[in-house]
Amino acid sequence: MKKRIIILGAVVLLVILGVSAAWFYASGIVRQEVERLAFADGETSPQLTCANLNIGGFPFAFDIECTDAVVVSGDLMAEVPGLRLSVMVYDFNHVIASAKGPAQLSDAFTGQRSAISWTALNGSLRLTDNRIARLSVVGDEISWNDLLLGDTVLAKATHAEAHLLDIPEAHDAERNLASLALYLTADGLDLPVATLTDTALKVEAELSGIPDELSAIGLEPILPAWQRAGGELNIVGITMSDANADLKASGKLALDAQGFPNGTISIDSMGVAERIGPLIEEPWRTLVLGVPGADGRHTNQLNFRGGTLSSGLVPITSLPPLF
Repeated sequence: MKKRIIILGAVVLLVILGVSAAWFYASGIVRQEVERLAFADGETSPQLTCANLNIGGFPFAFDIECTDAVVVSGDLMAEVPGLRLSVMVYDFNHVIASAKGPAQLSDAFTGQRSAISWTALNGSLRLTDNRIARLSVVGDEISWNDLLLGDTVLAKATHAEAHLLDIPEAHDAERNLASLALYLTADGLDLPVATLTDTALKVEAELSGIPDELSAIGLEPILPAWQRAGGELNIVGITMSDANADLKASGKLALDAQGFPNGTISIDSMGVAERIGPLIEEPWRTLVLGVPGADGRHTNQLNFRGGTLSSGLVPITSLPPLF
């Protein structure tokens, strides 16, 4: 009996040692992969550096903490006090993340500087066969401030959520393309430049022609690849409303071979024309929102075709190609 207990204890000890060795080996690989991001060029792929990088969570998870993170992509740079990412050792398809604010943003080309603050900012990513099943970001008390000249509020919201969900029935396995549904909401939204206060925003859209492999996204320029795949942005509905006005929009957009947006967007609004009167002069305001009907609502259709934006059949302006 005593011999059996000794054998059982030895087996348990070997299992513990094996699991520990495997975790520390894997954590070393994770550290190398994160540290390797610091050597990215910041152009073709974003560059990430951390003042301190810690990996914990032994033995059931990998908790990656990056303090004083700096992310560089092209001319844009973001400085974030802290990033945290967690994944369970038995489920690498589900990642949970959070961030400490405020984040400092700067543009080396324009010289623009701003900051985004929040009281809570959390995200999660779930994969199915290395395809995005769900990507979510949720934040509370979010504020975006311009820091170039003083400290000016550009936008803020008491609560905001953004979700990307896979549309399984639209998956094109032969062409390795996926379609995603986008849901975005913002409550208590303030946009001082548009004199919007305590506004509710809801966006529902569908995006097709996306590489179904997460690792394939960004391997080549995104917009040209999306155009070649026949990708389309279907704006199911955009609604904004406050106590004095509301706006609804829907439509479809795609890109032609020259990179120009093609499609239509329908707009229906009430009280918006009066709100933006000081910002957009006539005839541009009517060309965008349309002529009011008997009920006072403005309706219009904006057409994008071959580099031209038209209000109905009336050209408004020319547009540059997106690639």
